[in-house]
Amino acid sequence: MAKMVGVFTCLFIMTLDIIAGILGIKAEAVQNQQKHVRLWLFECKDPSQEAYRLALAAATLLGVAHVLANLLGGCNVCTRDEIEKATPNRQLSFACLFFTWIILAIGFSMLVTGIISNKKSRASCGFTHNHFLSIGGILCFVHGFFSVTYYITATAAHSLTH
Repeated sequence: MAKMVGVFTCLFIMTLDIIAGILGIKAEAVQNQQKHVRLWLFECKDPSQEAYRLALAAATLLGVAHVLANLLGGCNVCTRDEIEKATPNRQLSFACLFFTWIILAIGFSMLVTGIISNKKSRASCGFTHNHFLSIGGILCFVHGFFSVTYYITATAAHSLTH
């Protein structure tokens, strides 16, 4: 029964991240269809309400997937001494946890930048902000991999110690 819960949890977290990635990439495609004028490094464009909604949904799903992976995976290593003395499985768990936080910070920032650039009340002119949404979407896929790896290694390390 516990294995089925673990499989379902991994599939659910990965599904959330995959959907978030697809939405981020789709938001980039919709944003690129908007009317814009480009002169060297400067660009003026109209915001896209659909890209705004898609990017907001992607950022929300990324956040939900991250919270679920961290809550269900638990905390296995909390201090530097514990990391150095921990089993390889726990060290891998900590490394995956660390990478999920880094990827979340970068991916979420990219998606939020895309959300802000597509805010309805804001027609923007300035330096080009190319590919923020698609990079954020791709990082959602990477986040899914590390989140599932973290969940698997954290639960395995927890079950080995208890």
